[in-house]
Amino acid sequence: MAVIFICALGLTFLGLTILFSASVAFKQGPYFYLTKQLVGVGTAAVFCLVVSRLDLDYLRRYAWIIAGVFLVLLVLVLIPHVGVWRGGARRWLGIGSAVVQVSEFAKLAMVFALSHYLALHQTRIGEFKLGFVYPVALIGVFALLVQQEPDFGTAALIMAVGLVLLFLAGARWRYIMPAILAVAGLFTVAVMLNPNRLRRFLAFLDVEGNKQGGTYQLYQSLAAFAAGGVDGAGLGQGRQQLNFLPEAHTDMIFAVVGEELGLWFTLGVVALFLIIFVAGLLHLRRAPNLFQYLLVTGCLLLICLQAIINVGVVTGVLPTKGMSLPFISAGLSNLLLMGLILGIFLNTQRTWGRAALNSRARTMQEVLA
Repeated sequence: MAVIFICALGLTFLGLTILFSASVAFKQGPYFYLTKQLVGVGTAAVFCLVVSRLDLDYLRRYAWIIAGVFLVLLVLVLIPHVGVWRGGARRWLGIGSAVVQVSEFAKLAMVFALSHYLALHQTRIGEFKLGFVYPVALIGVFALLVQQEPDFGTAALIMAVGLVLLFLAGARWRYIMPAILAVAGLFTVAVMLNPNRLRRFLAFLDVEGNKQGGTYQLYQSLAAFAAGGVDGAGLGQGRQQLNFLPEAHTDMIFAVVGEELGLWFTLGVVALFLIIFVAGLLHLRRAPNLFQYLLVTGCLLLICLQAIINVGVVTGVLPTKGMSLPFISAGLSNLLLMGLILGIFLNTQRTWGRAALNSRARTMQEVLA
């Protein structure tokens, strides 16, 4: 877990540095967003410290209350004049500039409640109703409410993380595979019925031909990588964030890293997320019970899958979708979520004993001897 914490710190400091450069053209000045990000980092650090000292097994008693609260908040987001409407979506609660994106925390609430449920019924996961219908319904209600904002990317992330946890808990493949196909079909229909999403997807199929329209943002992102090349234009010397690249300080900040710092730094960012994933997998060997195993796995997937989606979108591998790059993009909600997740990691580092797999191996050796 120390490795994960160090990687997270490195990504956060890189984010602060690039954010200062990416927001230099804004009328509020570069210090405006940098100050907000520093406040977010400080608040996330407090969240991390608090969660690292909690008793996770005791907190399980309130899993359904936590899930219920966030489901209610997701419903409130969808109510006109209650949820905040920005950029063609209603995803926030708050007043004025002080807003919180509820779906960020709802992802963790879903992981927490699902881990609790699967651990509670671990001996009956092979059954159709208890081991598949009920947990998929739990995952689905979170995903459906988020999709209604609309936020197709986060809804897909919730479904992906939930189904992976269901598989790891021991659900049968013959139930999971049809569910995956059904989800893919439903998302396809949802995109086709949403004119804006359909137009963006069709434009993505021809980036060059739609560079003045639906793929303008992606085209400018690719131009940033091209301008940066291997060595980069230099810190503070990027030009795409000067009113050319929309959302340069949030969803597209990876392109600013590519333009200013070059290929090696972008590969370094990818490597840090890979190290976080591998270190998390190694840490899971020490999990004392199924609940904490699934909880940490879900947290790890929330970081790494979100990073994969963001990098894939910014580099043109995936269709354009607004999603933050963990630890780096500007935004209070995602920073606070990362603080909570790091707190869970540090909590398990403190409370988990020696590697459970190694312990069982030694016990078998003693029996055979």
